[in-house]
Amino acid sequence: MATASARPPFPAEHVGSLLRPPELLEARAAFEAGRIPIEELRAVEDRHILEAIRFQERVGLRSVTDGEFRRAIYFGHFPAAVEGFTWMDARDTFTDARGRRMRYRTPVVTGRLRRVRGIATEEYRFVAERTARTPKVTLPSPCSQHYFRWREGVSDRDYDLEAFFTDLTHVYREELAALGALGAGYVQFDDVSFGMLSDERHRREFRARGYDLEAMVDRYVDLINQAIAGRPEGMVVALHVCRGNNQGRWLAEGGYDALAERVFGQLQVDALFLEYDSPRAGGFAPLRFVPRRQRVVLGLVSTKTPALEPEERLLRAIEEAGRHFPVERMALSPQCGFASTAPGNPLTPADQEAKLRRVVEVAARVWGG
Repeated sequence: MATASARPPFPAEHVGSLLRPPELLEARAAFEAGRIPIEELRAVEDRHILEAIRFQERVGLRSVTDGEFRRAIYFGHFPAAVEGFTWMDARDTFTDARGRRMRYRTPVVTGRLRRVRGIATEEYRFVAERTARTPKVTLPSPCSQHYFRWREGVSDRDYDLEAFFTDLTHVYREELAALGALGAGYVQFDDVSFGMLSDERHRREFRARGYDLEAMVDRYVDLINQAIAGRPEGMVVALHVCRGNNQGRWLAEGGYDALAERVFGQLQVDALFLEYDSPRAGGFAPLRFVPRRQRVVLGLVSTKTPALEPEERLLRAIEEAGRHFPVERMALSPQCGFASTAPGNPLTPADQEAKLRRVVEVAARVWGG
């Protein structure tokens, strides 16, 4: 048995979002339709977030989030707190297991970015005041702000790309400093850009946008490193790499092989949450490029399907991953959140609980605690 970690990420982890209760979905719809005031929506959110905190404690998780219950989509709190975005139709489409595609809308950079209020500070404060466990803050990654939010011919009309990266770095540094001042010690960046650039189709499309792919991947790594440089002492920053997660659908497929050496080897984050729940993520060999100073959280449990992963299958996968990276530096989690968008993935609350309990049980077998 490997030794359990005393600081995050913990042996049993989760990515952050939880299935929204029907009452919460109904309250948000009523608010957006103008039928209830914001105070009434906040009261419903507060009550269900408290229940979500108790749920996470009950299943045995040591890191606790607010389930992202105040957000309609995992990155929604960012453009709500940062000036410079306009919502537009996205360029990409999500795909489900039957090959059906779904379009969506996304914020696009249309002006200079400026943080006008806390992005996740109030979310953190609410959780921290209500649990003795470790609150985890989730933020969209800096490079996703370029990959998905920067639109050539729109964003660059009056905004130089390097000035954009500079402003973006300032936004993240301000937010991390504010979180640290509140006592936050565990922050997770949710990134889809590296997942997209692991997919050959999306790599071609990225080049067609006019980018030198290898140079921009290095620029993305530097952007993350600059964003977290000078972070509060003791703050753990993790990067979660995703291939898209919207109501059971995904955006990209392909292993980490094409990016692992230049990305894993250069990032200055403390941990990597890596999706490994399906063949879309490829094999474990790229883990050999992760520096031993980092931790790796294996996302072996799927949030896209209700089928519960057998313990022995998870144990075999951890053992196989251990051929490329030390098991004592690993942890286990679902591959993504259960509801990166408010409608949630096609699972029931009972499925969600079973999967999180399975993560906790398997982690205890491998790492103790």
